[in-house]
Amino acid sequence: MTPSDNKGTILYVEDNPDNRMLVRRILLSEEYGLLEANNAFEALEVLKTNKPDLILMDINMPDMDGYTLTARIKTMPGFERIPILALTANVMRGDREKTLEAGCDGYIQKPLDIDQLIKEIERFLARRKNV
Repeated sequence: MTPSDNKGTILYVEDNPDNRMLVRRILLSEEYGLLEANNAFEALEVLKTNKPDLILMDINMPDMDGYTLTARIKTMPGFERIPILALTANVMRGDREKTLEAGCDGYIQKPLDIDQLIKEIERFLARRKNV
């Protein structure tokens, strides 16, 4: 599937291979283009040559967490308005707020609710097209 044939290209940053496989299956079955990164440094490399329509961000990663990576991406020229949705197991009081303060545009709890994931992706991509 070429980028022009899909509903949008999504970068998924996730260090857990099982989570990556699940989300890959969901996104490809929904006809999204997919870029993947195992960690923050791979994500930054991917972003040197690609500009996704949306980023799904794991928060708990080794070396550089999703909060730091999100803040960094939001300062990169041309990437300020790309929606970043956190996919996280951090569900304690204040975690949602911390995620949004770091620059994420949305927050989805793990374990994932597939319908909610698709709904949020569609909502943010529709909003982006209307800007």
